[in-house]
Amino acid sequence: MHAIIETGGKQYRVTEGDTLFIEKLDAADGDSITFDKVLAVVDGDNATFGTPYVDGAKVAASVVKSGKGKKITVFKMKAKKGYRRRQGHRQPYTKVQIGTITA
Repeated sequence: MHAIIETGGKQYRVTEGDTLFIEKLDAADGDSITFDKVLAVVDGDNATFGTPYVDGAKVAASVVKSGKGKKITVFKMKAKKGYRRRQGHRQPYTKVQIGTITA
């Protein structure tokens, strides 16, 4: 059984026991969270698709940790003008462990 959920403006295909990195959530480490924006649930040959969400479907998960990703360098330059700007960015994330999928 797997489901497609929406969180942080993105869509993820999840199965029970998956670990994934999503956009930062306001939850402490070890907290339980529930994703109720379920777009589709597939169980073998049975598939249920929502318009836009499946009624009554939920995905339970637990927060493993929160942190920041690897640093990327943002560099801006205008040729022949002496303009150079260097800036770093680390995107915050939340690592979650998927528990149960109920439809």
